[in-house]
Amino acid sequence: MEAVPESQFTEPVPASSCRRGRAPAIFFQARTLAPALMAGLALRLWLLKDLFLVNGDSLVYGGLAVTLLHGRYGLDQAGGAIVPTLIRLPGYPLFLALCFGIFGKENYFAAVLVQIALELLGCLLLADFAARIAPPRLKSGARIATLWLAALCPFTASYSVLPLAEAPTLFVVALALWAMARFLDLPNWASALWFTFALTFAAFLRPDGVLVAAALAPALLLGLLRGHAAASIPLKSLARMALVCTLLVLAPFAAWTWRNWRTFHVFQPLAPRYAVDPGQQIYPGWQRWVKTWCLDFVSTYQVYWPVPGSPLKLSELPDRAFDSPAQYEETAALASKYNDRDNASDILPDVDQGFARLAERRIDAHPLRYYLWLPLGRLADMWLRPRVENLNIDLDWWVYAHHNAETRFSWAYAGLNAFYLVLGAVGLWLRPRFWKAMLAYLLLRSALLLTVEAPETRYTLEAFPMLFALGGVALYWMVNWVRLSVTKLNASPGRR
Repeated sequence: MEAVPESQFTEPVPASSCRRGRAPAIFFQARTLAPALMAGLALRLWLLKDLFLVNGDSLVYGGLAVTLLHGRYGLDQAGGAIVPTLIRLPGYPLFLALCFGIFGKENYFAAVLVQIALELLGCLLLADFAARIAPPRLKSGARIATLWLAALCPFTASYSVLPLAEAPTLFVVALALWAMARFLDLPNWASALWFTFALTFAAFLRPDGVLVAAALAPALLLGLLRGHAAASIPLKSLARMALVCTLLVLAPFAAWTWRNWRTFHVFQPLAPRYAVDPGQQIYPGWQRWVKTWCLDFVSTYQVYWPVPGSPLKLSELPDRAFDSPAQYEETAALASKYNDRDNASDILPDVDQGFARLAERRIDAHPLRYYLWLPLGRLADMWLRPRVENLNIDLDWWVYAHHNAETRFSWAYAGLNAFYLVLGAVGLWLRPRFWKAMLAYLLLRSALLLTVEAPETRYTLEAFPMLFALGGVALYWMVNWVRLSVTKLNASPGRR
């Protein structure tokens, strides 16, 4: 990746601004940033009217939050008993419990309003981060471009109106980026503690939040070793900061790990992959078989999520789930054995073992499909699919004959998603500060998603703060490049 010459980052300063003098900094920033924030708020309030919904995971998080208000952490059972659990990390339940304590028990609407405010604050932090990483003559433009990209992104905005962990996660990722850049520009305790809080809470919200620390903490350390920040603060003070922040990061996870060991006698510093408590049944054979054919969100929604608990319908399995007529018959027999039970809330061990044997034969016959092509296909589905999963749009959005308007809208959403990805790629090509750390996060997240058997587009949502910042730098660079090209063309001798 070649660096773009500094001369390409020139930003002309109008002569009129020099004659008039600059407006006060606070007034200038308020005047330029307020329209984007107001537009972002309007977008989120409009989405709130149509998309606000409390079900599924939201109720699980809410139930955990209510028990926290009573000094416990568990799930309410019939009769009022609270059963301890570790299926979810306590970060988002803590956030909900705080909101419930202030605005009223199970007031999810108020919690969502707080999320909207946090996400817009995250947009501001990203705008300032983009200004810090951009070349000097692009700073003001990159700030504004990033704010507009973040504030008007419907993908992140649509999750800010749902009581789920995504919106707070987006905020803490933005906070981590901003605090990292701010600390290296001017090291102090405030920036160090904000960075520590962001890394800790990101991992306390979702297990994959540890990737934020894995990508950004080394970047901060390398920045210190290169002397960007160390020159302005004594080495002893830096060592003290590092020790305190490390202890602050580890302390919550030590407490959570100890609680899980004491309660369940298991070592669990985060949360289990399949969201089950110790002793609850998991179905490795079923999981492995699904991984031999599942490729897109449709299969996740129609097959993976309902089972166990609902009938397994062969009509909803794609053709790639069967390599031969004999394999179809074997799958049908296993499905029938599962469906014939009065209580389909679990998968019998012999049925699960049958799926395991079927999976092994499919893997032995097509190892590249299982280990390479399907994981890459699922990753592409999570990055490129139109992000309409929480909108009122049919799963088969691509069938134009069924719903013309929905198909056109979905393709437009796919184009908008591609626009953000392309801007992010151009931003990486421009190599602003911390581009390696952001690239590392994108690669680490993608590598983790290669292991997921049931794709969901929201799993890539946490990467959008990086895309916003990189895209803001890229967008203003492109606008500035076009403007300079037009100016040079008009000034050429042939145009006079």
